[in-house]
Amino acid sequence: MLKTGRGAAAPPFIVMDVISAANARQAALPAGAPHIIRMEVGQPGTGAPAGAVAAVQRALAGGASLGYTEALGIGSLRARIAGHYGAWYDADVAASRVAVTVGASGAFPLAFLAAFDPGDRVAMAAPFYPPYVNILTALGIVPVILQAGIETRYQPNVAMLEALDPRPDGLIVASPCNPAGTMLHPAELAGIADWCHRNGVRLISDEIYHGLNYGAPLATAAALSPSAIVVNSFSKYFSMTGWRVGWMVLPEDLVRPVECLAQNMFISAPNIAQVCAEAAFACAEELDANVARYRRSRDLLLAKLPGAGFSRLSPSEGAFYLYADVSERTNDSREFCARMLAEAGVAASPGVDFDRERGHHFVRFSYCGPEADMAEAARRLARW
Repeated sequence: MLKTGRGAAAPPFIVMDVISAANARQAALPAGAPHIIRMEVGQPGTGAPAGAVAAVQRALAGGASLGYTEALGIGSLRARIAGHYGAWYDADVAASRVAVTVGASGAFPLAFLAAFDPGDRVAMAAPFYPPYVNILTALGIVPVILQAGIETRYQPNVAMLEALDPRPDGLIVASPCNPAGTMLHPAELAGIADWCHRNGVRLISDEIYHGLNYGAPLATAAALSPSAIVVNSFSKYFSMTGWRVGWMVLPEDLVRPVECLAQNMFISAPNIAQVCAEAAFACAEELDANVARYRRSRDLLLAKLPGAGFSRLSPSEGAFYLYADVSERTNDSREFCARMLAEAGVAASPGVDFDRERGHHFVRFSYCGPEADMAEAARRLARW
């Protein structure tokens, strides 16, 4: 029998299986039947902003070669990202520290390989974004799970880190986080960043939902620690999921290692996607209108879902997710979501994707789809 590698044992990202099931369900519906409402995936219902698409059209019409770029990205895009940190956070970030990546999904293996060795231990709070654990495990790095609850808004804190013995080699935080939509407030993130830097723990701050916040202020680890790695993406606020372009802000000691890894693993992010991304920075009016729509959907669901039996919801401060404790209704979130799809025509993600110990009691709802669909989902779930 031929050997298979350790990475071949990576578990599935369950939400992708839910997408497949919802697609199959939709395809099997008879003509005129109510459509499946998609609340399982964090994909904005809008496409890339109009100004960014127009820039792509001009590039194509002008005969741009669209070949490989430098491994760390087009220079003008890196400069524009660096300027974004000054505009949004009043932070001074050098363009030389910016790496453009193949989405945030391409950033994580680059960060993990540059910062850690097999056998190193990297902590994160549960519930967590599943690929963190799956990628770390495939690379031979050991995830250390901190069980966070509603009392800390499903976020880690310094007290949890102090309790770890031995200290981890790294820590991943996400604010706003997937799946709960909660945030590390500026003082909390500052405390964690300081603790990590003083204790030699590499902080990786997932900030891909920045811009999607509803009152709670944003803070970036790029302004709080010289040793942190910041990961961001054009997929969420900028509404460019399929373009597959993201970025990292790197500490000085990791710029060249990440560049070498990117050269070998990806060569570069797609050229045309980088053109689109740079132009997207000029589309704030359209993008902020999307955020206002998500906020209206969030407010509607927070008002309506308790009446449908989903009364224990995460405080959704950002992103476009609600994490619902359904332990009073089921102890099998996968079966519960399968029934919800089959009987109510609403697709949602089971919590076991995000927390392997407690997730069978939770469901994640994504509310970034059309507003009319979110209102209809609340009605269907109330009837169900």
